[in-house]
Amino acid sequence: MQQRIHNPAFRQGSAMIAVFWVMSIMSLAVFTSVRLLFYEVDLVTSQTHGSRARQLAEKGIAVAANPAVEPGDQLLRQTFENGSEGFDSQIRFEGGRLNLNVLLLPRQDTGVVDKLFMRDIMAVWGMDLDEASEVVDALVDWVDADDLEELNGAEIDDYEELGFENRPFNRPFYNLDEVRFVRGWERVERFNPNWRDWFTIWTGGGLDINEASPELLSVAMEISIIEAEDLVNHINGPDGIRYTEDDQAFQSPEEALDLLGLPDIQRELILPRLATGDQTARIESVGWSGDVKRRITMVLRNRTGQPAIMERTEEVVP
Repeated sequence: MQQRIHNPAFRQGSAMIAVFWVMSIMSLAVFTSVRLLFYEVDLVTSQTHGSRARQLAEKGIAVAANPAVEPGDQLLRQTFENGSEGFDSQIRFEGGRLNLNVLLLPRQDTGVVDKLFMRDIMAVWGMDLDEASEVVDALVDWVDADDLEELNGAEIDDYEELGFENRPFNRPFYNLDEVRFVRGWERVERFNPNWRDWFTIWTGGGLDINEASPELLSVAMEISIIEAEDLVNHINGPDGIRYTEDDQAFQSPEEALDLLGLPDIQRELILPRLATGDQTARIESVGWSGDVKRRITMVLRNRTGQPAIMERTEEVVP
């Protein structure tokens, strides 16, 4: 029978290994606890800054919604705590975008939809004629009240084949998000991911010449981009800055057409697309606290009378 050898060095080595394991586990536990603590501190700090940034964005909305405050007013940008927090708000008018619902309804002067205009818009974005025609016809079918299908359109049978029931809605769009339900719109988004910057559903009708971008004016008025830029420069006045005392805003679309010297046949075609003086405001306010930012956007109708909020969104700014 063999006797077990009791080696003190062996036992000391085993004890040392055990101590190292315990120290490693304790170090890992301490490291994890510290990381969790920093994470919780960062989370609380972020939430605190986020809440403060949202409050400041709300303050910017309140300032901009005041009818006594004009676009470009210095009150629209304010900083606090040595610039570490504040808000930057802007007032723009929704008339500078195209009312999609109006575009897809029959014109009062002709009784037909101005599909050519819609196709021209998509052509500017890079779509070819066939693709644009299919999407435009599908849009018309979506908003009209009947089940008669446009030449390249899409009615209930077409959507059922795609696996969608209860489409189209056969009414005007209540929200621009609904446009993405229309057959073929995913192709449009590939050509212009920023298509929302072109459209609205909240204005009274035509494109406001005084508020629109040169790109929109060019396609709506069927003029070159250079002519459209000259028109915007005229509106901005000698200082080249919009919403200042030297602005030369048009009182009617006819004034702009006279300045351009467009022929009568072109005037008759494009005049129903245009407007001036739409008072539906788009107010955007970005509040910041530290490195955290929040943006609130609100569409406000009758800002100077009995205001009504038409749309409101909030988002985190990267």
